[in-house]
Amino acid sequence: MSSTLSAPPRRAARPASALVPALLRHYAWPEWRRHPWRHLTVVLAVMLGVALSLSVHLINQSALAEFSQAVRSVNGAADLELRAATGGFDESVYARVAQHPQVAVASPVVEAQTIARPRHLPPGARPPPLRVLGLDALVAPALSPEIQPRPAEGQDRLTVIDPHVVFLNPAARRALAARPGDEIELQAGTRWRRWTVAGAVAAGGGPLVVMDIAGAQDAFGRLGQLSRIDLRLVPGADPARLLREIGLPAGVQATTPRASEERISSVSRAYRVNLTVLAFVALFTGSFLVFSVLSLSVARRSPQFALLGVLGMTAGERRRLVLAEAATLGGLGSLLGVAAGAGLAALALRLFGGDLGGGYFAGVAPPLQWSTPAALGHVALGVCAALAGAWLPARQAERLPPAQALKGLGQVHGALPRGWRRAWGALLLGLGALLALLPPVAGLPLFAYASVACILVGGIACVPEAVALLIARPRTRRPEWLLALERARRQRHAATAAVAGIVASLSLSVALTVMVASFRESVSQWLDQVLPAPLYLRAGLSPSGTEGAYLDPALVERIAALPDVERVEPLRVTPLLLQPQRPAVALIARSLHDPARQLPLAARSTMLDASAKPPGTVAVFVSEAMADLYDARPGSQLRLPLGAGVEVWVQGVWRDYARQHGSIVMPREDFVRLTGDRRVNDLALWPRAGEDVAQLQSRIRALEGATDTLEFASAETIRAASLRIFDRSFAVTYWLQAVAIGIGLFGIAATTSAQTLARRKEFGLLRHLGFTRRQVTKVVAGEGLAWTLAGTLWGTLLGVAVSAVLVHVVNPQSFHWTMDMRLPAGRLAALALTVIAAGTLTAWLASQAATRRDAVLAVKEDW
Repeated sequence: MSSTLSAPPRRAARPASALVPALLRHYAWPEWRRHPWRHLTVVLAVMLGVALSLSVHLINQSALAEFSQAVRSVNGAADLELRAATGGFDESVYARVAQHPQVAVASPVVEAQTIARPRHLPPGARPPPLRVLGLDALVAPALSPEIQPRPAEGQDRLTVIDPHVVFLNPAARRALAARPGDEIELQAGTRWRRWTVAGAVAAGGGPLVVMDIAGAQDAFGRLGQLSRIDLRLVPGADPARLLREIGLPAGVQATTPRASEERISSVSRAYRVNLTVLAFVALFTGSFLVFSVLSLSVARRSPQFALLGVLGMTAGERRRLVLAEAATLGGLGSLLGVAAGAGLAALALRLFGGDLGGGYFAGVAPPLQWSTPAALGHVALGVCAALAGAWLPARQAERLPPAQALKGLGQVHGALPRGWRRAWGALLLGLGALLALLPPVAGLPLFAYASVACILVGGIACVPEAVALLIARPRTRRPEWLLALERARRQRHAATAAVAGIVASLSLSVALTVMVASFRESVSQWLDQVLPAPLYLRAGLSPSGTEGAYLDPALVERIAALPDVERVEPLRVTPLLLQPQRPAVALIARSLHDPARQLPLAARSTMLDASAKPPGTVAVFVSEAMADLYDARPGSQLRLPLGAGVEVWVQGVWRDYARQHGSIVMPREDFVRLTGDRRVNDLALWPRAGEDVAQLQSRIRALEGATDTLEFASAETIRAASLRIFDRSFAVTYWLQAVAIGIGLFGIAATTSAQTLARRKEFGLLRHLGFTRRQVTKVVAGEGLAWTLAGTLWGTLLGVAVSAVLVHVVNPQSFHWTMDMRLPAGRLAALALTVIAAGTLTAWLASQAATRRDAVLAVKEDW
């Protein structure tokens, strides 16, 4: 009897983790199907951020891998390099080094950068730049097998020592469309020298031409000089002892092949890191889109969450359900982002090579280097961004009161947790200001990036206080506007959800706009000062400062003697290697009769009086990068590896936006006296008043020693080309601004819709009290306008603060450039008005949903 009356056994409760898949299937999936576009935007936002970040990483990794492989193939198995600090050094050093008992193999090398003229150059195309290596073909293969010249079929094996033939690597063969037996022309000085292609070398990397060392010395004016000597030491040799016994002359530095790879990496490191941080902006703003969409989703499904709560689902399980939904969407977006990022990187490498706009990887088209750890890391980043954006909506679902929500009384606000009060926001803003004062870490502005993050998060935390401060007490008697403004003021904590996306996206957009405008204006003013002459003449089409192109002193004298020319100023630019681990600095030899007017001096430095120059030194001006990297402050002294070594005295610091790794300006007469080098790279020309510039160019081309390699350009042409390159380099920032603003506008639309759903009883009551649909629409649109105005003003202020960090901290610490901060009032006003108009429109569209529900049905649930 008792057995028949006993209760049936209870089944063990399923753990919450086992319920999540079923709940996602029964509650999340129907919502996704009803409103696929909203959740699709979450997937697309995460995909966009992951794709952009991963593509930047893969492009950088592929380009660096290609450069490193090229360095290794050229340097081979060398244990030590003896490299000229500038130009070359006397080849008598080779005999002393090669005969040392601790040296197993010594390979002399002559290096030069020049351009080639293919047989079929398309009209308007520039000759391709390439690197020339002059080698001893009987010695070099023992150290570097990949640069061993390989004669083509039918060629004699002794062709490798013929000074009239060259051997091309695969990149050079593609650039020149040359095969064995073809003739190519290389620029040497102002002349084209012709060589016959006799075979190939296997070295990778950019275009490379290998020839006999005697031919390179003769062609490029290096008779009796070497660029470097590669050494392989005997087992057990002591490099330090070897260098002491050899006694290297001034201007020759000992380094390792590893230092060459570090030098290649450091050239673009700051640019790569800043570009990667910029790519993360899409993930950052995408988190706010996740927040907005899931806030709307939670508001729509509040009755379902309430029913689940009544049926026994705990608050923690509701929170985990929303987080699982976000992780699912984020994971899908991350996987799609990985695929899109790989495709984008492959396309960019194919179309644009390894050049990311900064000019660091020009001329290199590396294959895509896939990285599984990087892909998995970016998937994790995408999921974390989605979870970060879903945390507040998950807390909303967790705090939802089930009994009240079933009757439609549960308010789901997007306010931050109570812990996020005014003190937290002020603390983060203060911490951001302090972090901006800290120095860089390993040459990177890591604390400055943290400062920007603290300012943004602290500013968002202060949104309620900013709304209360910026929205004044209403003085109107119209009931709809009175209700809109009063609720906007009194419910300002709910504004965080609606305004956070606007504040985040607008502040980033304002910061980037101010930074780019300040940089562009500073570059424009800098160009006006460094380009004083109406006409400029370059030795060739190769970049200034390369050793393959130069003007003979005799030609410069003939140009100066022309009756059409009033004045000429020669310019000599040569690379100077001060430290093996760092890129070479540019040594600029030019006339300095009035440095204060000729050079754009840095605002942070004062020019010292020339009378303070110590005896036996040469007065020079250094760029801001030299001041930071080499501690070359005004009044300090440096020893430069010129000739037998020279002490220079830093008279002042100037702005040089063209050379990130440092430059030194020295009077040309001192440079010629110290080095004996009278060659010129560029020539500034002042024609006499009324002279026709075109006729002057024709007369110069007709002079003895002038060839078709001469390149003329006016100051206006150089200025326009420089600014065009600048705009192309920053094109990605404009695109990211548009993405950020779009995400912010979608966020205010989604959160306004969510709050409209939660307030349907309120709107129904207003209809019963006599409000028309038009008046209810004005109430919601007025709240949206007030919050959008406050968010726009606050976001603009935060953006100006962030831009100050970017202009005065990030740029000087990353690129060692200072600039004057400019606020482009017109562009900022247009940006703010666009956001205000779009935000008000989205709020008005969301308010239409509030008036479609019948007023009686809206309040019926309360009876």
